[in-house]
Amino acid sequence: MAQTRIIIIGAGIVGLATAMEIQSRYPGAALTVLEKEPVVASHQTSHNSGVIHSGIYYKPGSLKARLCVSGAAAMIRFCEEHRIPVGKCGKVIVATEPAELPRLSDLMTRGRANGVSGLRLISQEELRELEPHAAGIQAIHVPGTAITDFRQVAQKYAELIRNRGGEIRCGSRVSAIGNKSGELRIATTSGDYAADYGINCAGLNSDRIGQMAGCDNRNRIVPFRGEYYQLTAIREHLVRGLIYPVPDPRFPFLGVHFTRKVHGGVEAGPNAVFAFKREGYRKSDISLADTCNAITFPGFWRMARLNWRSAVGEYHRSLSTRAFLRDLRKLVPALEAGGLEPGGAGVRAQSLDREGRLVDDFVFAESSRMMHVLNVPSPAATASLAIARAIADRVATRIANTTTCAVVAQPMSSPA
Repeated sequence: MAQTRIIIIGAGIVGLATAMEIQSRYPGAALTVLEKEPVVASHQTSHNSGVIHSGIYYKPGSLKARLCVSGAAAMIRFCEEHRIPVGKCGKVIVATEPAELPRLSDLMTRGRANGVSGLRLISQEELRELEPHAAGIQAIHVPGTAITDFRQVAQKYAELIRNRGGEIRCGSRVSAIGNKSGELRIATTSGDYAADYGINCAGLNSDRIGQMAGCDNRNRIVPFRGEYYQLTAIREHLVRGLIYPVPDPRFPFLGVHFTRKVHGGVEAGPNAVFAFKREGYRKSDISLADTCNAITFPGFWRMARLNWRSAVGEYHRSLSTRAFLRDLRKLVPALEAGGLEPGGAGVRAQSLDREGRLVDDFVFAESSRMMHVLNVPSPAATASLAIARAIADRVATRIANTTTCAVVAQPMSSPA
């Protein structure tokens, strides 16, 4: 019987989860995952905080809210089933001044509407019982928040895909996409591929892949780097679990916070600054092409005009350990300058519209023979299994209607 050939572009945690879901629904399909890097999960998946988010922050009814809550439960089950380290450490979201109390109350309402279980509004005394060194006048306790290692999760996804007969071809950077003779053609650095259907899960480059495929997407990925410090070993006792501030509702970022890591240690951060390279994890990383791509987009300058004061504050924290420490001490006053040391960084793929608004929800779009995952920032890792189910639901009819052929997807020789 003829096999349907399906290609997924991007072997981050969302692309790999989607590949697993497609395999489970279409066991007879020939599945290939294309990844430009030498190994899977090289970027956003391996450069995040490792938090399995609860779903408290997101607008009720949004894709983020629905998929995060169900995805978090699925992620914890997956980690337990496959013996991947997972810690149910809980989180407190702390109001440090009276002006934050209405926003804290709104968060509580939002979390309950989203079905987040176990939420409690706690007093200053109760906060001290959970986090003895945290300062706050009131807080929300989110007991179900957990931590894991998403790189390990993605590696397990990849192992399962291969065990089920799927192919993951690393070192395959996509350079062109087209349709010819009733099939999808994808040119890469490892050769050309033919498929009946494709799914774009390219993360930081999802808009570029979409453009190659003729997707009508008016938004653009603008990269934001989040920089972390970590607590020195003698200061790790200051944080038992996760300590977060009340977020500013104008932005999709959560503010600098404390995160205990599943393998030990405590991270502090991140800030959120414009990255001059889409995969720029250091301040010195600059790509002229990536920078021009961002600053020539009309929405970039509209965003800058709207948010320049906040941007100045973020860059100040990026350049000044003292400024970073000052914000951290609002949550944990006992932290001193000698208690921090440089940590890692991650880059968030954030979609921006032409009006300068940061796109808040997950976004999917279509072009001929392709589905494009155009905006899946945090909590994408948490929700990856649920996102994969949502993608598979959306493409089910399309895959069923594709023309099948007997040839399994294999690299074709590049044209001379």
